[in-house]
Amino acid sequence: MVARLLDISLRQRMMVIICALVIGAGGIYAFRTIPIDAFPDVTSVLVQVVTKAPGLSPGEVERLVTYPIELQLAGVPALTEMRSLTKVGLSLITIVFDDSMDINLARQLVLERLLEVEEQLPLGAEPMLVPNSTGLGEVFQYYLEDGRGTAVNQEDEHQRLIEQRTIQDWVIRPILKGTPEVIDVNSMGGYVKQYQVLVEPGLLRKYGLTLRDVFDAVARNNANAGGNILEKHAEKYIVRGIGLIRSLEDIERIVVKETGGTPVYVSDVAHAVIDHAVRHGATVINGDREVVSGIVLMLRGGNARDVVEGLKARVNDIHAKNLLPNGLRIVPFYDRIELITAALNTVYKSLAEGVALVVVVLFLFLGNLRSALIVVGTLVLAPLATFIVMGQTGLTANLMSLGGLAIAIGMIVDGSVVVVENVYRHLSHHSAAAIPRLQLITQAVTEVGQPVVFGILIIILVFFPLLSLTGMEGKMFKPLAYTIMIALLVSLVLSLTLSPVLCSLALRQGSEEDPWVVRQAKRMYAPALRWALGHRNIVLALAVGALVGALALIPSLGTEFIPILNEGSLAPQTIRLPSVSLPASIEIEKRMQQAIMEFPEVEMVVSKIGRTELGNDPQEPNESDPVVRLRPLDQWTTAKTRPELVQKFRERLTSVAGATFLISQPIQQRVDELISGVRTEATVKLFGENLELLRDKAQEIAEVLETVRGVRDIKVEQLFGQPYLTIDIDRGKIARHGINVSDVREIITTAIGGEVATRVYEGQQRFDLVVRFPEQYRDSVERIGNIRVSDQAGALIPLEDLGTVQLEEGPGRISREQLERYVSIGFNTSGRDIGSLVAEAQQKIEQRVDLPIGYRVTWGGSFENMERAMAKLRIIVPITIALIFLLLYSTFNSLRQATLIILNLPFALIGGVVALWLTKEYLSVPASVGFINLFGVAVLNGIVLVSYMNKLRDDGHTLDEAVTSGALLRLRPVLMTALVALLGLVPLAFAQGIGSEVQRPLAIVVIGGLVSSTLLTLIMLPVLYRWLEGSSQGSAPVGNPQPGATHEQQDSEINMLHGNGEPRLSHHPGSLPST
Repeated sequence: MVARLLDISLRQRMMVIICALVIGAGGIYAFRTIPIDAFPDVTSVLVQVVTKAPGLSPGEVERLVTYPIELQLAGVPALTEMRSLTKVGLSLITIVFDDSMDINLARQLVLERLLEVEEQLPLGAEPMLVPNSTGLGEVFQYYLEDGRGTAVNQEDEHQRLIEQRTIQDWVIRPILKGTPEVIDVNSMGGYVKQYQVLVEPGLLRKYGLTLRDVFDAVARNNANAGGNILEKHAEKYIVRGIGLIRSLEDIERIVVKETGGTPVYVSDVAHAVIDHAVRHGATVINGDREVVSGIVLMLRGGNARDVVEGLKARVNDIHAKNLLPNGLRIVPFYDRIELITAALNTVYKSLAEGVALVVVVLFLFLGNLRSALIVVGTLVLAPLATFIVMGQTGLTANLMSLGGLAIAIGMIVDGSVVVVENVYRHLSHHSAAAIPRLQLITQAVTEVGQPVVFGILIIILVFFPLLSLTGMEGKMFKPLAYTIMIALLVSLVLSLTLSPVLCSLALRQGSEEDPWVVRQAKRMYAPALRWALGHRNIVLALAVGALVGALALIPSLGTEFIPILNEGSLAPQTIRLPSVSLPASIEIEKRMQQAIMEFPEVEMVVSKIGRTELGNDPQEPNESDPVVRLRPLDQWTTAKTRPELVQKFRERLTSVAGATFLISQPIQQRVDELISGVRTEATVKLFGENLELLRDKAQEIAEVLETVRGVRDIKVEQLFGQPYLTIDIDRGKIARHGINVSDVREIITTAIGGEVATRVYEGQQRFDLVVRFPEQYRDSVERIGNIRVSDQAGALIPLEDLGTVQLEEGPGRISREQLERYVSIGFNTSGRDIGSLVAEAQQKIEQRVDLPIGYRVTWGGSFENMERAMAKLRIIVPITIALIFLLLYSTFNSLRQATLIILNLPFALIGGVVALWLTKEYLSVPASVGFINLFGVAVLNGIVLVSYMNKLRDDGHTLDEAVTSGALLRLRPVLMTALVALLGLVPLAFAQGIGSEVQRPLAIVVIGGLVSSTLLTLIMLPVLYRWLEGSSQGSAPVGNPQPGATHEQQDSEINMLHGNGEPRLSHHPGSLPST
């Protein structure tokens, strides 16, 4: 197979070169068109259902809306988890499916179930699906900047915010929503324009009217009529009756009733005004003023780079065409491209530095610039070919997939290094002139073809088990594994096709002398090897001692799931008491923003308070979602690192009264919320039925968590604290007056709440027309109690005479999971690994919190993910080792030699563990992936050495000659492969850019492990080989020279190398050992 491929390549050299150029061009095109994002989308396959039930309390929404829908959805195929959040007038249900489920099929299944349950829901409660986006979907956020400067007074600002919200909803939103792969645009802040008919109760009594009369009159008098067609004089006319409301005057001229021939107009009993709807949210900027903002949601699986570039083009178009009045400008405050650029720059920088270091190593070890450049050909083409495959298989370019390429840089060149080095060595040999050039290259490549194929396949196989990871860690590391496997496979093909072709075209006969670096390495290695072979027991004792020492360090390493990625922005979520009003909440937010703006590192703060119109982010006015834009790191003065700055923020925010703060990052908090339902790294979930008992026990758990070192930002879900004004109707009293509950309900919903009677159209724009009482009749308990209901005889009875009107406190939210109620206690971690922190917290909670029967605690968030990932890796790693062992056995057909190489793996651990300990990194999923990567490279070195020693013995050398000369001959390739892999990762280990946090543990493990495994491969493996093979042959005791052998003879065996490392073999003239 190898020989055939090589033969075709060398006969069709021009075709191979053309193919390489086409691959290069195709790779550049693929890279420019491939979907790009900052991080892999780790969001599960989930569907969210929002149901608005205006006016209902959380208890009523849970009973009438949430529970029936949950029950209906419970049997959906591939369902893995179902969570719900019930608030005042809102139900949000999150249905999580198995990762294998197609998102569109999942949405279809949910929709079918919702159609079946719709008739069981209260009137006006219509469930709808949240747009098909993900935790990474909010790719672009902006606010509107008024060109007229600051408002002169409050009334002017109020009017401007109404105008800006109208422009946002009816001009900007439709344009931006038309951008490809944009699923929706959420509007936030400002005031939604609304027509209102404010009915005076005294005037109703004067004219003998009820509120329903006015409501019905307004609802009936806003329509156009169609009278079909009229045909006359050979022409056709369409008959239309125009009756749509076009102005406030039209509303006031509507006739409610007629008394004695005199019409009673709406204007006789009410005022028609243009005002704003009740608002549930606002946007505040820089602690200064309110603004109108927009949040663009990207379609699941969209290309973030293309979407944001498309949005920016449309924004520029809007500005260029002056579509916005009063000098309004769209100003972005969150732009995913900035994050993408920063994250990918980290990878590109590491890639470029890695390539440069690899080229330097190649040149130093091969001593020939052309040889080094041929290897660089593979180094450049392999990633470009990988982009083509990624584009065809639907892999996106992000921090992890491109990080896979950066990690593979050292391994990509392995095959090419071995091939080019062997060809160059053959060409440099004194007998090369006698053999035709192509035949010599064919012979040189064929010699190493099989070991190269086998060595690279073993590394590819090592990454196979990573594909079995599921959940968040699967979505993070599968792209990395795929890109490494694709790149290695491509590099294998290139090293057996392109490299030989370039060698035949570019390489000339070189010097037989080794390069200076190799000579120096051999000079140091020879005495070390000689000493090791003479002191076997000491070498083994030192190695075992180092292994035991490294294993002893593991418990002190600490564990975590995945290091937190730095996004370049912060999100200090502000949480107030549930009873807070929106204006008070805005004032607290302004104080928080002013405190944050004191830091010179902060460029801008924009906070979204409460909920958007879509309801997929069901915040109340007591919660805010800020975005703090930070300046570049080199401009920081208060702190040098992000954790330091976050701590300074925490300290400053303690002086802001009326709120608690939870500092996270925009994407991180969104993903945390979708994974566990809470915007924190870790969550304690307490399940039970009684809400008051849940609240008390949750408080006890929070008090215990406060005593655990490393716990920050504790957030207990606020179940209670929502004030209610309750009108409890007395059925006995209403029966005496002949009044029904429906009559009282109508007064409550219309007079107090305001009910939409119809819509007013202004061109394409439409606005609700609401009928209600003016504010002065509904702004206190006494006045609401004084609202009158008319009985059958027309007498007007105050509400307080028909029931009890009182203030009371009740639940503000109810959370459920798998049909059970729960309360969450969320927290973040700082300065400590999550594994030991949770272990301590679990122990303390068990000892100090006494839970009633039927109540239980579970742990969610990143701890749950870490437990799952580590459990999977505990199975994967042994399977990987068993797989390697099987491959080794099939290669060498010897249990003894397979065991000899597999023994290299535990010793590779030494360097990895020590490197983690020295750098104070935790044992995380990336670190575990690093160990898996390390196993492949460590085995490759072992194979290189053992296979060559076997070959020398087959050629007739004694055991001692094979061990000593084999080890020295293979020094160059072993050092080259190890150094190339190691130096390729050095930039990643020292990278400080955005996204480097995930790859650093992986790089550190591989670098540390390669140092120890290379050292042990070169020293311990020859010792063990000589011992095991010697005992199997019944030869002289190992560790001592063979009978009759003197030290001088041993020295001569080691020094038998000349020039480029050829042993002189008199009984095999002209034969060349393979590399």
